[in-house]
Amino acid sequence: MPRTAASPQAPRRAALVTLVTLVTLILASAALAACTPSRRRQGVEFLPAPPGGEVASLVSGEQQRAAREGRKLLVYVGATWCEPCQRFHKAAASGKLDAAFPGLRFMEFDADRDSERLASAGYVSRYIPLFARPDPSGRSSGRQVEGSVKGDGAVDAITPRLRQLLED
Repeated sequence: MPRTAASPQAPRRAALVTLVTLVTLILASAALAACTPSRRRQGVEFLPAPPGGEVASLVSGEQQRAAREGRKLLVYVGATWCEPCQRFHKAAASGKLDAAFPGLRFMEFDADRDSERLASAGYVSRYIPLFARPDPSGRSSGRQVEGSVKGDGAVDAITPRLRQLLED
């Protein structure tokens, strides 16, 4: 059988097949990634509470969701003007507290906006920030840590007390 000369289109065809294969693989990977549940950061997380609703039922629902996700939930009460609150938020947002408190979620309430409805669920304190463990119904269990020093030592003052609260 005589040999036939390679078609001048053969290299182009091979390149096109390679390109189509690569695009198919990329699209398949993207589709798989979209269907796969993402692994959320397991560090400290703040969940802003909705501005209305009964605190105990909101906390109870979030406590159940946190448990399904393998997280612990604490109620956090702070204020935008509170310096220790600001410092704690900044440390959490930057990941500085992730190693100390892996999988910790704070349901965040504003002391100025939410004080009445928090009190109806037993979350009362003289100082902020307030960190409180809810009972299974979402009400305050009475186990809480409140207040901190101002300045650079605020987070360092809160951390061991918060660790103790989580261990109780």
